Amino acid sequence: MSTHPLPPSYIQRFMLENLDIRGAVVRLDDVWQAMQAGRDYAPAVARLLGEMAAVSTVIAGNLKQPGRLTFQIQGHGPVSLLVIDCAETLNLRGYAKAEGSVSGDSLSALVGDGRLQLSLDVEGLDQPYQSLVPLEGDSITDTFTHYLAQSEQQPAGLWLACSPDAAAALFVQKLPGADAKDLDGWSRVQTLAETVRPEELLGLDPAELLGRLFAEEDVRLFKPRAVTHHWPPNREKVADMLRGLGEEEIRAVLDEYGEVVVHDDLSNHTYRFTEEDVAILFQPPTLH
Repeated sequence: MSTHPLPPSYIQRFMLENLDIRGAVVRLDDVWQAMQAGRDYAPAVARLLGEMAAVSTVIAGNLKQPGRLTFQIQGHGPVSLLVIDCAETLNLRGYAKAEGSVSGDSLSALVGDGRLQLSLDVEGLDQPYQSLVPLEGDSITDTFTHYLAQSEQQPAGLWLACSPDAAAALFVQKLPGADAKDLDGWSRVQTLAETVRPEELLGLDPAELLGRLFAEEDVRLFKPRAVTHHWPPNREKVADMLRGLGEEEIRAVLDEYGEVVVHDDLSNHTYRFTEEDVAILFQPPTLH
């Protein structure tokens, strides 16, 4: 099994060539730490978001038509919203919205009755592709395993892990020709993958992880793709949004609060506009 240099956060796809079974390993280290910075999530909320970030990376990294992928889980529990947004370049961001005290650690206890929404924006399409499905099972793993089975039409397995320092995923999928190569291959791979422990997902590089799990199989590793979290402040974009709302509405907010404050939840940036800033926003263009 040939190895490749690994970025701090990555997705690395692989193939069990003797079985016609494909898969991927995801590890988010610096990206996951950056996503938590300044958020102060309860541990159970952070775990849900980290697992969702890892599986969203799996799906984004396996798209036939790359595009901007956004997953949302909406519910009526203490955690009302979980969002992961992944650009075509695997530039990742996300956040969780939690209110009140958080008790329990299962998906149903934290989110309650809810739904999973996918939006995929592919260049050339008039509007994003969207789908909406009810939450299935009691974990992020259950929900996305069900989603993958529905959308991919091929049997798949998913294992997730999350700690304060990293989030990780292992994904395997049976391809149409697998039974012709080995009738028991898919069952064997599932059984072996079920033995993976969270500390292995979080601590081993893909070559060692897959070597331990599938020691008797012919594993081919593809070149890893870096996953990033690079969302610098974009004050001009926010200014354009405020202009679009109109001077009357913005000045009403300014009169009531003394300043206009806009918080970008996904990127965790706060923008403040004073009276002077607002005056400049709506200043008539000068003629030269």
